[in-house]
Amino acid sequence: MDGEPTQEMIEEWHRWFAMSCNNRAWDLIDRSVRTEKDNREMLLNAYAAVYHWSKAGTLVHIARADMLLARVYSLLKKPEEAMMYARGCLAFFEKGQGEDWDLAYAHAEMALAAWSADDKPLYIRHYYAAYELGKVIKDEEDRLIFQEEFKRIPKPHE
Repeated sequence: MDGEPTQEMIEEWHRWFAMSCNNRAWDLIDRSVRTEKDNREMLLNAYAAVYHWSKAGTLVHIARADMLLARVYSLLKKPEEAMMYARGCLAFFEKGQGEDWDLAYAHAEMALAAWSADDKPLYIRHYYAAYELGKVIKDEEDRLIFQEEFKRIPKPHE
């Protein structure tokens, strides 16, 4: 490469790293067994996704990356952090930003964060909100993807 990179090139790199870090974090989330090293890598990739989206994405991208952080912290049994990120992304998507599935996922992440915090009433409220919103996702493929992912959220035993 001759000379300094252009701003356009830098933004393209940020988008590439954001997507790559997001995908790597989800690859690690999907593992049935993770080592401490895997957990650290999962967390670092989630933060890296937020960082890179903050440089080249939209507010929707950043809120989705915050959802990823909520999931990671729930899995790491860090309920305070999980709740903080889940509340933030839920508040963002409740304002009508993003796609219809974003709000369903935000409620699902809020349910998982509340479950990890052992807050049963909050968990149940958001679990069923996610469930209902997931049923009405307009795009069939998006709906099926959500429903498959939603199976990972523990089902309430009322």
